[in-house]
Amino acid sequence: MINFSGRGILLDIEGTTSSVSFVYDVMFPFARRELETYLDEQFQSQEMLQARETIARDIGFASFDEWSDGSTDERQQKQLVRDEIVRLMDGDVKATSLKQVQGYIWRTGFHSGELKSHVYDDVPPAIRSWSAAGQDIRIYSSGSVGAQMLFFGHTIHGDLLPLFGGHYDTTTGAKQEPASYVKIAGEFAFAPAEILFISDVADELDAAISAGMRTALCVRPTDGAPAQNSQHPEITDFSQINLFDC
Repeated sequence: MINFSGRGILLDIEGTTSSVSFVYDVMFPFARRELETYLDEQFQSQEMLQARETIARDIGFASFDEWSDGSTDERQQKQLVRDEIVRLMDGDVKATSLKQVQGYIWRTGFHSGELKSHVYDDVPPAIRSWSAAGQDIRIYSSGSVGAQMLFFGHTIHGDLLPLFGGHYDTTTGAKQEPASYVKIAGEFAFAPAEILFISDVADELDAAISAGMRTALCVRPTDGAPAQNSQHPEITDFSQINLFDC
């Protein structure tokens, strides 16, 4: 058990609230499968125009126009964007631009009902209990904020989104940088020591503890979680978080 008397709980997603296999075996293949359709239908939409600019900046260009060398041929532009997104997918790159586009594609799957997020069985009762106890529960994931909201709004346990007070993604900063957690603590408006960050990645927890947060390493045996050398207390499910004096 981990005893926690603070006021805020920050959660990772993959390997913590949800299985890594769901993300890699269901969500990522869905985004890859639907990429062509999405680009065909949405290439000139406002969200995709913005995503194109973000992709261009991510790879070092000042603008999409510079990246596409001024081309006005939509077929060529679309191929350029498609090839870069596929390259990022193939490398599992945690790029903000990729996460934005994946989130847009996943939206269609969640809204149609084809996608329903896996969430571990211990998660809903725990976060409901924490919320009832007055905890401010938030999410920090490499997936875009939009994708996070879709994810928790369409789970196998129903709509869990109202239980969360905030969401953070890579636009806040890298998950292995202490400065990201300092910034998030500022958003909570609590002292970092009053926030417990739960993740399955020790390097992320190292960054959080450097920023002054409490930490817990979530090890999900059913997810094939590897052993990690870690200074952080371990849990295998959320029922092992004991709140007191809250």
